[in-house]
Amino acid sequence: MVVDVDQYLLGWILASVLGLIAAYSTVAKRRSNRRALLAERSECVKSVTVSNATECRSAEDDADVIIVGAGVAGSALAHTLGKDGRRVHVIERDLTEQDRIVGELLQPGGYLKLIELGLEDCVEEIDAQRVFGYALFKDGKNTRLSYPLEKFHSDVSGRSFHNGRFIQRMREKAATLPNVQLEQGTVTSLLEEKGTIKGVQYKTKTGQEMTAYAPLTIVCDGCFSNLRRSLCNPKVDVPSCFVGLILENCDLPHANHGHVILADPSPILFYQISSTEVRCLVDVPGQKVPSISNGEMAKYLKTVVAPQIPPQIYDAFIAAVDKGNIRTMPNRSMPAAPYPTPGALLMGDAFNMRHPLTGGGMTVALSDIVVLRDLLRPLRTLNDAPTLSKYLESFYTLRKPVASTINTLAGALYKVFSSSPDQARKEMRQACFDYLSLGGVFSMGPISLLSGLNPRPLSLVAHFFAVAVYGVGRLLLPFPSPKRVWIGARLISSASGIIFPIIKAEGVRQMFFPATVPAYYRTPVSSEKRTKIEDGKN
Repeated sequence: MVVDVDQYLLGWILASVLGLIAAYSTVAKRRSNRRALLAERSECVKSVTVSNATECRSAEDDADVIIVGAGVAGSALAHTLGKDGRRVHVIERDLTEQDRIVGELLQPGGYLKLIELGLEDCVEEIDAQRVFGYALFKDGKNTRLSYPLEKFHSDVSGRSFHNGRFIQRMREKAATLPNVQLEQGTVTSLLEEKGTIKGVQYKTKTGQEMTAYAPLTIVCDGCFSNLRRSLCNPKVDVPSCFVGLILENCDLPHANHGHVILADPSPILFYQISSTEVRCLVDVPGQKVPSISNGEMAKYLKTVVAPQIPPQIYDAFIAAVDKGNIRTMPNRSMPAAPYPTPGALLMGDAFNMRHPLTGGGMTVALSDIVVLRDLLRPLRTLNDAPTLSKYLESFYTLRKPVASTINTLAGALYKVFSSSPDQARKEMRQACFDYLSLGGVFSMGPISLLSGLNPRPLSLVAHFFAVAVYGVGRLLLPFPSPKRVWIGARLISSASGIIFPIIKAEGVRQMFFPATVPAYYRTPVSSEKRTKIEDGKN
């Protein structure tokens, strides 16, 4: 049904949308032998440089793949590649359970990827809560948007949880594989030789400097990555900050649903993360937030935020503010702009970020892992770095339709859901709420995109402009006036100004026409070439 409506919407809006788009264009040995190798290297590690790295390296690498970081992406990737028989060495700065205020909601599309990777049991035994959709609140009104899960197994839904518990479960599962080694250490640099990444230099938990070598190094050390600059062109935008609280022993108005309040100046989120805890995330525009230490934050939350939240949870919210466990986190957005580098790959938040309003980050990461796993499976060896690099360029194209849809939706919704003094933006915000409140296919299409169940770029653009056209229609009926016509024109212009820069940053060609990108058709290394590599003749 979603597909039929998408086709209908595309029929009457796709021509103008594509015209606008066209106009706007432009990721050793076994452990027993590895210890001996590391002991040997530790003698010369202080003098290791790019130029003499080969002199300190034995003929055999420590592993097939080095993974820097063991968060959601790193842990899931380690288990996935380890299960496929690769020797994996994971180096993580801190292997203790982390306490974060984001990465707590996994969309149904992400849960399907978790099943595909054999990691669905990682949401068990952590008091994870099932999520069946969203509730949207504006000006005292609310509407409930349910995920279209009818065609899926009854276990399929979103999941919300403590991020640290989820990651620990995935780390434990990855560590059960005999060919996966998790080590606590801080990677300080990538080892490069003649333009090819050969491994990493890192400090162990005890402060000892070490080196590790592998034909492929995958960097997924999160949003604070100190290695990404050598592998991509990072253009990090920080549109806002999240202020995090935990409400205890309270019931949300709509059970098992995420709650989004279209507040002033920007959205407020509530969702259950355990059987007794509700996460609240207050979005504060800009990079500065009121001071927590001098009480400005508590005052802001009580006087500006509290009056705008549903009355059912008002008392629990005030109690959480008074308790004082207030956390902040910058919200980062960064389009994927990789430098294809022999021997290295970027993944996760080190590679690509979007505003966390829609909770799509983990879905993108898990989807990327499925793409990478399927690309690497035909390769019995990863030792020909230049050939592997060219082959893996297709990863950046194959991931685009899913990743760019979720990224674009997150950025566009954040701008639409934030308040503005501009009358055209106000009308767009109201139109979006009313459009979704229509229910049926009008809410099912957008919620399918948000949930990762139908990540199609054209469907996203069609629905986005359908909202804009709907908003113009509301303005012009029953009788248009010059002022309303002018606001309607500015609404369309504003909608274009919101979505097209995001699409341009994501890449129009890779997002909408990936089959026209040459790397899309790249195939694995030929059997003849593979034999030469394995025989060491290359």
